[in-house]
Amino acid sequence: MSALEAIRAKLPDAARDTKLNLQSVLEGDSSLTRAQRLGIAIAAAANARCAPLREAFIEQARAELEHAEAVIDDAYAAATLMAMNNVYYRFRHMIGKETYSQRSPKLRMNRIGQPKTSKADFELISLAVSAMNGCEACVKSHEVAVLASGLGEDHVHDAVRIAATVQAATVALEITAGAV
Repeated sequence: MSALEAIRAKLPDAARDTKLNLQSVLEGDSSLTRAQRLGIAIAAAANARCAPLREAFIEQARAELEHAEAVIDDAYAAATLMAMNNVYYRFRHMIGKETYSQRSPKLRMNRIGQPKTSKADFELISLAVSAMNGCEACVKSHEVAVLASGLGEDHVHDAVRIAATVQAATVALEITAGAV
């Protein structure tokens, strides 16, 4: 039994839909490649701070992908950069003052332009994490970049479905851990 199957088996009955969705977004019909799915899942689990899911997805990536370490590295880079960017740009959007928008962030973000996989995949992962973090400005920016890279709205949709499902699985695992 894989680590991911073991996690799915632990999910409570209240999370039956999440258990099924976790399987379908990773294994079912999708516009995404296997590397894209796993990269998004790793980044989403890292963003949700769910070590068991993150490690299960990493195990799966290492078992299935030829360039697993590049996918894992990009997932981690996207998760950490979006942790910073989503806070900063969400603040600027929420405050709505032009004076803040005119200021340079002075935050290093060079890794966005230097992915180990592809620019399109890095943007797709970044979009999924930004959706989890509720940063409207970042979601819009990454969606434009994903579409400009040649991927389509189906890719965007499937990426966000993975992020949403990982978030739900994280909540279900927390509920299970807290059960007496």
